[in-house]
Amino acid sequence: MTSHYDVLIIGSGGAGLSLALKLANQATHVAVLSKFALTAGSTYYAQGGISAVFDAEDSIESHIEDTLDAGAGLCNPDIVRLTVTQGKSSIDWLRQQGVMFTEEVTASGEKILHLNREGGHSHRRIVHTADATGKAVSLSLIERASEHPNITLFEHHNVIELITCPDKSLAGKRICGAYVLDSSQQGVKTMTAKIVVLATGGASKVYLYSTNPQSATGDGIALAWRAGCRISNMEFMQFHPTCLFHPKAQSFLISEAVRGEGGKLILPDGSSFMEHFDPRAELAPRDIVARAIDHEIKKRGIDCVYLDISHKSADFIHSHFPTIYKKCLKFGIDITQQPIPVVPSAHYTCGGVLTDSYARTDISNLYAIGEVASTGLHGANRMASNSLLECLVFADRACIDILQKLALIPEPSSPPAWDDSQVIDSDEEVVVSHNWDELRHFMWDYVGIVRTDKRLHRALSRVELLKNEITEYYSHFRITSDLLELRNLVIVAELIIRCAQQRKESRGLHYTLDYPSLDNSKPPSNTILTPYK
Repeated sequence: MTSHYDVLIIGSGGAGLSLALKLANQATHVAVLSKFALTAGSTYYAQGGISAVFDAEDSIESHIEDTLDAGAGLCNPDIVRLTVTQGKSSIDWLRQQGVMFTEEVTASGEKILHLNREGGHSHRRIVHTADATGKAVSLSLIERASEHPNITLFEHHNVIELITCPDKSLAGKRICGAYVLDSSQQGVKTMTAKIVVLATGGASKVYLYSTNPQSATGDGIALAWRAGCRISNMEFMQFHPTCLFHPKAQSFLISEAVRGEGGKLILPDGSSFMEHFDPRAELAPRDIVARAIDHEIKKRGIDCVYLDISHKSADFIHSHFPTIYKKCLKFGIDITQQPIPVVPSAHYTCGGVLTDSYARTDISNLYAIGEVASTGLHGANRMASNSLLECLVFADRACIDILQKLALIPEPSSPPAWDDSQVIDSDEEVVVSHNWDELRHFMWDYVGIVRTDKRLHRALSRVELLKNEITEYYSHFRITSDLLELRNLVIVAELIIRCAQQRKESRGLHYTLDYPSLDNSKPPSNTILTPYK
């Protein structure tokens, strides 16, 4: 079965849905694919908020400076300025879509946005909806998209492969669609489109411990790599310092805003330690805080450290962190009375598919927006709450470019139908689950917060073995969503390792014991991998 669209957007998070809504009044056939439910992506689970300059004491220049500082010399200054200057307009657009942000009343009785402060920021500039900003954004955008006659939403549709076709005018190739597994019907669809947009999110599920939902398996990065796009800066995987540590709690993030509002990191004996690692203490950038916690856990042989906000009033905690309070209470932790056990976990993919300032990739008419993309905004370390801002800004940039060219792009011809006549149903599903577990374990052990050349070499050897097993399995058995994710994850793992091996220094999120200092002998450069020909 083949269906045709003007624009095919792969991913239903903040980036994908924002672009769909921005396009839909002029593009009459926009399809949005969600691998699972529409709310299964990382946007829905984002707690903190969106960074934007609203405070009179703050400034665009200060936001730019903070972002560049966090990025450790690898941010693109032009991209940083482009993104930061659109902060206020991005928030205004979300409010027009029905997103209700937390407000406060001034002494004069005026209602204004309440602004949080998070690590790396020199001012309060985090616009938020209590501690569930992503949920508010996601539900509002889903509601608007569901109502728009030009947008078709597909849940449980997992992309198998991008489809490219020759383009004589470009002396290369252009995108023309995708093969898609409809998990609800257990069938494969062929979807063609003039424009395809990757908005698939990040790849943190390549690690054993992650704050991300199950969907964060690097699908868009792997799809783009196999199609021929360059990938950049995959060594910079951000580990959030504070994930709830409890045997029954899976992937629950304790927001940066808890530290921003005065939460203290303490050891089991109650003593603080962050002041020994950075003068900004709990408000240091995430990479510094995560390494400090990792150091204390390994040095002392403890399971976790603790984040204490109990010195604040119960009313303050209930109003500022209702989601965190309820979640912790479910596990017997009353954060108004006791500290929260926390550990670092994989959180954000700072690298990804290399794009320009209009979200264009190396393949004509293929775009990448959101966490899947490497835009130059984050450099070697993403500053807190710049990610949702990036989603909104680059959805807008992609929209501008797409609408300028959409009418000029010819309708793609129908590609061959998906052929699974030579494969059978698997009788060895254990291979998928076993390889999945092995991959995530050795990535955590060897390519985690602290790395060495020896660990990276070991990890690459195991990746090569797994790739061969997975390729053989993929060629013999009918595809499933789990198999597609595993096939993508092993590619992502290889890209992370290869990028890490090329960087002979410690910078931002990449820390190696073999090269513990910055390499100041030459200007800092991005790591760029080009697919094999």
